[in-house]
Amino acid sequence: MTGGNVEAFSAGVTQPRRRIAAVVLAAGESRRMGGVNKLLLPLAGRPLVIRAVTAALKSQARPVVVVVGHQAEAVRLALAPLQSIAAKAANSITVAHNPAFREGIASSIRAGITALPPGRDGAVFLLADMPWVEASHVDRLISAFDPAAGCTIAVATHQGRRGNPVLWGAQHFPALSRLSGDTGGRVLLSDRAGDVQEVTMPDAAVLADVDTPQDATTATAPTPSK
Repeated sequence: MTGGNVEAFSAGVTQPRRRIAAVVLAAGESRRMGGVNKLLLPLAGRPLVIRAVTAALKSQARPVVVVVGHQAEAVRLALAPLQSIAAKAANSITVAHNPAFREGIASSIRAGITALPPGRDGAVFLLADMPWVEASHVDRLISAFDPAAGCTIAVATHQGRRGNPVLWGAQHFPALSRLSGDTGGRVLLSDRAGDVQEVTMPDAAVLADVDTPQDATTATAPTPSK
C-alpha cells in the first residue's frame, strides 16, 4: 500500500476489532505561558487536560493512559472527577508519571508506551493542549487503521495539513521509544510513507493548540468546513 487519504469508510465492510489504546501527553512545562500550567487553565468551562482526556475516554480506545510530569500532583487532582466518566464509558484511566519530562516530548511518548497493557495493536497519541479534539476524531483514526491493507499509521489531516492525534501501530513502538529530546513521532513518518494513511477530519480541531496566554483567551471551537 502507498500512503493516501481517507474521507469516508465503506458501509458494510467489517474489519476485525482492533485493540487500540489512547495515550494523552500531559507532562509538558508550558514554557510559553509565563509560569502558568496551561493544562489546568479552563477553556469553555473545563481545564484543557480534562477536555483532552474526556475525548479519549469517550472514544473507542481502551484503555486511556495519561502521561504527567510538570506539576504532576495538580494534574492528577484535576483528573480525579473523570473516574466516573470512565466508568460510564466502560473505560479506564492509567496515570503514568514521567520523571524525565524536562527532556522533552520523546520521554513522555516513551513513558506512555511503557504504561500500555500488553497485547495492544496500536495507540492513538493525543496532545493535552489541543482542546477541540473530540472522541469522533479519535474514532475516525481507529476506523482507518487497517494493518491488513498496509495502514499501520493513521494521521489526522484538515485541508491538506497534517495534525494530531496520530494512531501508531504497535510495530512502530520501538522506533517511537528511541526518540530523544523534544522530537515527536512526526520525524519518523517520511521513512514510513507506505504505512501512512491520512484521515481527513471535518474541522480544524486537529490543528488547533494552546501555546500562549493569548491562545487561551481567544481560542474558539472550530466550525466544520463546507
